[in-house]
Parts: sequence; structure tokens; C-alpha cells
Amino acid sequence: MARSSGPFSSPPGSVFPDPSVLEGVTAPAFAHLPDPATLFARRAERFARLAQDHPLGPYLSFLAHIARAQHVAAERAPAPEPPDAEAVERARTHEMPPLDRSHFTSDPAFESLFDRLLSQARAIEKPEPAEAALAHMLAASEAERGEMIRNVLADSIPVEALAEHLYVAAALQVHFARLASVLDASRLVPVGDGVCPACGGPPVASVVVDWPAAAGARYCACALCGTWWNFVRVRCTACGSTGGIAYQEVEGGQGSAPGAIKAETCDACHSYAKVLYLAKDPDLDPVADDVASLGLDLKQKEGPYRRATFNPFLLGY
Repeated sequence: MARSSGPFSSPPGSVFPDPSVLEGVTAPAFAHLPDPATLFARRAERFARLAQDHPLGPYLSFLAHIARAQHVAAERAPAPEPPDAEAVERARTHEMPPLDRSHFTSDPAFESLFDRLLSQARAIEKPEPAEAALAHMLAASEAERGEMIRNVLADSIPVEALAEHLYVAAALQVHFARLASVLDASRLVPVGDGVCPACGGPPVASVVVDWPAAAGARYCACALCGTWWNFVRVRCTACGSTGGIAYQEVEGGQGSAPGAIKAETCDACHSYAKVLYLAKDPDLDPVADDVASLGLDLKQKEGPYRRATFNPFLLGY
């Protein structure tokens, strides 16, 4: 495993400036909202590509089918009720996320979406545990579904029911991406380190982009709603520390280009989070490549750092 004290020649404890603070450089937009019409189709393609000649090939192929089912559900399910405008503005005033995941209430639009996704999942070739989990979900009571929904939204999935919660998480990702997509990105404000400004969820990873208007800027990517928000580089996404930051990677990578995925470790809180570099691989997807780079997580188990991010598809992490 390669390790460095950081990719920039800056003094210990310093923060490498984003383009937003460099004189004469236009500040990158704070937030970018998801496009549910393309998000899951592109993710399905990425999962399928990563599955080729990969040690996790069968699982990545299964997730490619799940992402395709998400795409179909996003296309065909009734549109959810848009967020209340007054509540959104009130949340902004108090620097809170406008989509309150802690008070999620199921509605006919979500139930229709969930049922469509489960119906699509029936046709997916899957291992026996996933087949049994799907049967369980199809027969689950409203109370059972509600409990699993709360678990996913609390980022706390019981180990003994990982497979069932995968289907729930897939439905919630679509639902919250559709809700986030109708927000006004220019009205979103920072709500805390490592917290999505749209739904309040944790990131799955961060991405250093190579966009013309924001080359070199870093964005955290929400594990739930798919919103990306700008976050300064060489700063821990978990605790905000700028000291003791280092980078590790698995030599050769797994499915991605060399140097495309690194673990940003923090000696202040002893956590790590993955950083993806679009300049190295423009097809990177935060959710898909997080799963495919499991080898990097396994390497971190050998050291003092704990994973600070959340991915409902990265089972056991």
C-alpha cells in the first residue's frame, strides 16, 4: 500500500485552497443536485463495467441489476410530493437540511416506487440469501418495512438483515434523489462537516472533480440522495481537522485507474474516507467505486483508522 503525507507541498496543518479561494478564479458552486433520470442508469453501467474480471464480480453484477431496477422505478413511479416551500426556507434560515430524513413518512408515491423496485428485482439473477431477502420484503408487514426504513435512514443496518435492507436502501435512494432534484441548489447552505446540505446524510466518499469551472475542487457525495457539496481539500470530512491528514491507496487499484481512489486518513479522529479523482478516471461513481474498492477498506482494517462514511451496498462496512 502506498502512503504519503499529502499530495501538496504545504506546511503541516495547512489547508490546500480550493479554486474558490484563489484570486481570479471563479468559486465553484456549493452544491450540485442529482438527476434521477440519469443517475441510476449511469451507476448501473459503472457497476457492470467494474464487475468484469473483478474478485467481487458476481456481487457487482447483482448491484448493476439493482441500479437498473432503480432507474426503471425512477422513470415509472408517481412523482413524490415536492418539499414544502416554507419548510425549506425555514430549514435554510436555521442552517438545517430541507429534507428531514429523521421525520420521514411513507406516502403513496414512495410505496408505489418501492413496490415497482421489488417487482423489478424478482427477475434479477441473485444468490440464495438475496432471493430469500426479497421474498421476506415482498411479504413484510407495514410495520416491518417501517422499521427497516428507519434503520437505513439512521445509517444503522443490523448485520443479520443486511440483504433485506439493501432493497430498502435502494428504494430510499431513488425517493430522496427525486426529492433533492427539485430543490434550488443555490439556496442550499453548509449544515456541518460531513453532512449533506440537502438531506442531512453522510457522504459515501468525496470526489475531486476536473470540471472546467471547478477544476481541482472537492465535493462530498451523499450516500442517500446523491447531492454533491463542495468541501475544502486536505480536511477531514468527519471531524474537520486539517492536521495529520495522509493518503493511502492499493497499488494497481481495483477496476479503476491507478491513483483514482485513495483513502484520506485523519490522525485527529482516527477515521478515513475515500477520495475519488475524476482526472484519473472520468467514469468513477461514488457508490459503485466505493464497493469495488473494498480492498482499500480491508487494508485499513490493518491500521488504526475506522471508516467514517456510509454505503448501504458495502455489506459489513
